[in-house]
Amino acid sequence: MSILTGPLSLAESLVSSGTVSSDALTAALAEQRSTGKRLIDVLISRRVATEGAVVRAFGEALGLEVISLAGRDVAAEVLGYVPNEFALTRQVLPLGVNGAALTVAVADPLDYGTLDDLRMLTGLDIRAVLASPSDLRRATERFYMARMIQDAQAQETDLHAGEEALDVADLQKMAQEELIIQLVNLTLNQAIQDRASDIHVEPFERELRIRYRIDGILHEVSSPPKRLHPAIVSRVKILSDMNIAERRLPQDGRMRLQSAGRQVDVRVSTIPSLYGESVVMRILDRSAAMLTLEQVGMRSDGLARFRRLIGSPHGILLVTGPTGSGKTTTLYAGLSEIYSEERKIITVEDPVEYQLHGITQMQVHPQIGLTFANGLRHIVRQDPDVIMVGEIRDGETADIAIHAALTGHLVLSTLHTNDAAGAVSRLLDMGAEPYLVASSLIGSMAQRLVRVICPRCRQPVPRDHEMWSHAAVLGPDLAKGPLFHGTGCEECQGFGYRGRTGIFEMLPVDDAVRQMIMRRASATEIRQHAVRTGMTTLLGDARAKVLDGTTTVSELLRVCQREDIEDV
Repeated sequence: MSILTGPLSLAESLVSSGTVSSDALTAALAEQRSTGKRLIDVLISRRVATEGAVVRAFGEALGLEVISLAGRDVAAEVLGYVPNEFALTRQVLPLGVNGAALTVAVADPLDYGTLDDLRMLTGLDIRAVLASPSDLRRATERFYMARMIQDAQAQETDLHAGEEALDVADLQKMAQEELIIQLVNLTLNQAIQDRASDIHVEPFERELRIRYRIDGILHEVSSPPKRLHPAIVSRVKILSDMNIAERRLPQDGRMRLQSAGRQVDVRVSTIPSLYGESVVMRILDRSAAMLTLEQVGMRSDGLARFRRLIGSPHGILLVTGPTGSGKTTTLYAGLSEIYSEERKIITVEDPVEYQLHGITQMQVHPQIGLTFANGLRHIVRQDPDVIMVGEIRDGETADIAIHAALTGHLVLSTLHTNDAAGAVSRLLDMGAEPYLVASSLIGSMAQRLVRVICPRCRQPVPRDHEMWSHAAVLGPDLAKGPLFHGTGCEECQGFGYRGRTGIFEMLPVDDAVRQMIMRRASATEIRQHAVRTGMTTLLGDARAKVLDGTTTVSELLRVCQREDIEDV
């Protein structure tokens, strides 16, 4: 059946119902043909309409019942009609059997190959009903993860063996077990679909815990039995080209995989802990679109200052904050904006997280002597106009970066400090001379990430909510409101938040700041001067984003420093 035929033309239904415009549908069909993705996924990913509206339009056009899977239970014997791997990879969920017909929920009603395979697999007629892709994914993972864990608990295999008693042959055999392969694949795919940035596999005395970091917050998910821990770690190590026999030392590896048509890199780190190896997998989605400076969350005043600084012909611009605060993403956005054919831009990073068009990127390899300092020393000889250093970690790197800035290069880099003014103290603590810092540093920007209220379930905060008591403490502007929060829905998985945005404080280095650097003034003194001359602090930017309904008071309290809040 063509996508343009059915009880009602699908194209006609999507357009006539107002779900999508004809131009948006034409663009989505072109992307669907070029990428091979499902049309329903393309429409949802392009955000031309809400997921619910797209699914309802598909159901109306194709004459299919549209259902919700939230709170629905499925009997174990019904789940048994469809094997774990098939249900998870094809995204189908059996719901019930009536005579010779099996009712299954599907996300793509146009995937007739899957329906034909189900008929052959089960020997039953297939009655398809339609569920939203996100709803169906969560339901299949919930039911089949539980089923796989039950199967694992029921199995009496060599997976019982204590970790210390296992040799390499045992580990290799365990890692090839179908159950282990399915568990690891499901864990990776579920994390990617849930937009997780990291997967944590943590062994304890009597349990194995798996957690996903989603929008900066860790969330626990269903975990397999503790006795499967050695096999799961071994499987991850094999995929990451790591030494499965070495369990006493930390290791690092990398894997690349395909998930829902997207190419994803995964950085893997293992460390020995008291009850076995702890594993953290960092997910890097190569197909994710590069953000612009507006999209990272800069407001108009800070954006204009940042653009002036990255447009400078020479000097050092630092972006500061803790690990995972979006510093590299901001620098990437800045590099993408200033790139042109007339400029040579080179980066040295650890690791190279995303590939930037037209920009030469180098990855450090300390094990062979290619450090930030060594790489930067050679980059300067490559006649660059702009240099990005992933992080200034030591005095040698700081010294080379400063001299590169003084010899006519624009140098962008990151530091781990709590605020913008702290970058000056950090450079001086590394041994940089005050007169060199004063001559080369053109600006410092601190940033954090706050979660964004889910647009689908965003609602005003009732006046009796405890959030108002916190708002009163944070000043009269917040106490007046209005305040918003997310009540939780399918799109945000009940969290009330979806995605993150940055909050920033920008410290341009003026003549007064240079004088303070020369006399080694404290970070507090520099910060106080900057605030007096109009610098918006992290707290101030966060408050503005609370008032415009971007984020919540709870996020402000979570991210901003207590001393700043107490000074309000």
